[in-house]
Amino acid sequence: MNKLKLCIISAATLFTGLTSAWAQQPVQLTLDQALEVALSESNTVKIADMTVERSGYAKKGSYASLYPNISASGSYQRTLKKQVMVMDMGGNPMEIKVGRDNNINAGVSASMPLINAQLWQSLKLSALDVEMAVEQARSSKVSLISQVKQAFYGALLAQESLDLMQQVYDNAEKNYDRTLQRYNVGKASEQEMLRAQVNMMNAEPNVSSAENTVVLATWQLKALMGINLDTEVEVVGNLDDYAPEMLALNNPTNLGNNSALQQFDIQLKQLDATLKMQKAQYIPTLAANIGYNYMAMGDDELTWHPTSTAAVSLNIPIFDGFAKRNNIKQTRKAIDMMNLQKEDTERNLNIAAKNYTDKMALCLKNYAAAKSTVDLALKSYQISEKMYEIGKITLVDLNDAQLALTQSQLTMNQAVYDYMVAKASLDELLGKEE
Repeated sequence: MNKLKLCIISAATLFTGLTSAWAQQPVQLTLDQALEVALSESNTVKIADMTVERSGYAKKGSYASLYPNISASGSYQRTLKKQVMVMDMGGNPMEIKVGRDNNINAGVSASMPLINAQLWQSLKLSALDVEMAVEQARSSKVSLISQVKQAFYGALLAQESLDLMQQVYDNAEKNYDRTLQRYNVGKASEQEMLRAQVNMMNAEPNVSSAENTVVLATWQLKALMGINLDTEVEVVGNLDDYAPEMLALNNPTNLGNNSALQQFDIQLKQLDATLKMQKAQYIPTLAANIGYNYMAMGDDELTWHPTSTAAVSLNIPIFDGFAKRNNIKQTRKAIDMMNLQKEDTERNLNIAAKNYTDKMALCLKNYAAAKSTVDLALKSYQISEKMYEIGKITLVDLNDAQLALTQSQLTMNQAVYDYMVAKASLDELLGKEE
């Protein structure tokens, strides 16, 4: 918990320090900084923390049942018309007014349970409610970390795609200028010059589309971080920086920290505590009560008289129409159902983990193949560019080399992105908080 507090404090300091810079120029944002800001500024985390705090208050409130319940009361009664009693006195009726004009009653009473097994079990349920809230908060944090990572990788992919589209456009513009010069001196045909111009014009919309993708990806990242969407942010790094992590390929699939399974365990504990609480209803309860009162009655002058009582009450359950027995049977069935649901969930989680690891292995193979292809395609394009300058190949051949290079670079970036997204999803599945 102390580590979490330090992380939040450092993130808040970072966020405050960057606020003024954000107003002036785009902030260079790393993945670690994005995670720190998200964990301190995201409403998801704030709501989860408030839920834990609220459950803590509820737990403290439930312990109030163990303390004496003390209350004070008071009443005043003014008799407007006294009651008349008629009595036979020697054969003659006699009327007697009963009561006093003023009646005052004030007192203090206290009560507390001495033996109440059902109450004690309910206190365990309150503690489990707090435990469930803490686990749900952890689940929200793990999910947010995964979402921020995937959004950050998406922003990197969009930025690198934009760089590639811009590079394609720059090359197309350079080829057009080169072809136009050759056309002006009669070394290139008009068709070849027009084709170069068309290629350049076709590349321009791809740049605009890639720019829009970058904006949308960055907005999604800022929304997850919980910062203003108008804040200018630029992600730092590139997807190839994560290649060493890909090549390590060491991803255990231990589901011990999976939040869904952890919550199933807590729910089973809650049902077990509920079952014990229901069984405790067969146990007699014992409570103590103490009262101290002052009473005063009179017309003109009041005379106060104190009274006090102390009592012990015993409640022994005998018969309730089999309600307790049926409730116990119902809870036992709920426990059996919960165990079956947990078993199915664990089975499905294992399938999902296997799917993620297989996808990561496939992405690794695609990356290795694409990287080799990029090296070859780059060398091929450089050779084709020189051959086009001396007129050994046509513009179509140069464009084919450019297309092959672009496709191989996009494939390599996509392989890294798919791997890191699958890894982030696997980490979320395994309940990793980093």
